[in-house]
Amino acid sequence: MGMSVLVTAGAHAKSVLIVGDSLSAGYGIDPQNGWVNKLQTTLDLKRKGQHQIINASVSGETSSGGLTRLPKLLKTYKPDIVILELGGNDGLRGQPPAILQSNLTHMIKLSQANHAKVILLGMRIPPSYGSAYTTAFSDTFKTVAKTEKVTFIPFFLEGVAGHPELIQADGIHPRTEAQTRLLQNVLPTIEKILK
Repeated sequence: MGMSVLVTAGAHAKSVLIVGDSLSAGYGIDPQNGWVNKLQTTLDLKRKGQHQIINASVSGETSSGGLTRLPKLLKTYKPDIVILELGGNDGLRGQPPAILQSNLTHMIKLSQANHAKVILLGMRIPPSYGSAYTTAFSDTFKTVAKTEKVTFIPFFLEGVAGHPELIQADGIHPRTEAQTRLLQNVLPTIEKILK
């Protein structure tokens, strides 16, 4: 009997590749408590062994770095779903939104060419960068999602950004207490695609 269970699980197993930066790598907290780990735990509770979460997030990663790493990741893991959580570091470094747009677009096309569905997580940066840049920056994600027709979560840090008690002393990175909210921001969308 054990065998048939394994075969069934294998047939339906879906892998989710997360290509992100410090927000998904669990910077400044125990990664065990990060939203990505919580995602695996949550999915396991509902459907044990059916979904594999691959966290390929690196603190400090830019969209350019993600694009460079993506082909090998796709080849290695052959994911069913790719979650792109990149761009924040581009923004904090003042990179031109056109570069971000090009990189995100390329990553989506690469993922789709490898038969993966894409979820793009939108980002915003602090208003101190000036309204023209901050608007252009957040609009880039919307534009890419619309043009490439991918699933889009407008603001990954919804309910966390602007809440000092949920942010680490550096003023940027979410604390352990914020991780459940980050998971809630993405979980319904991920579950819908996994069905």
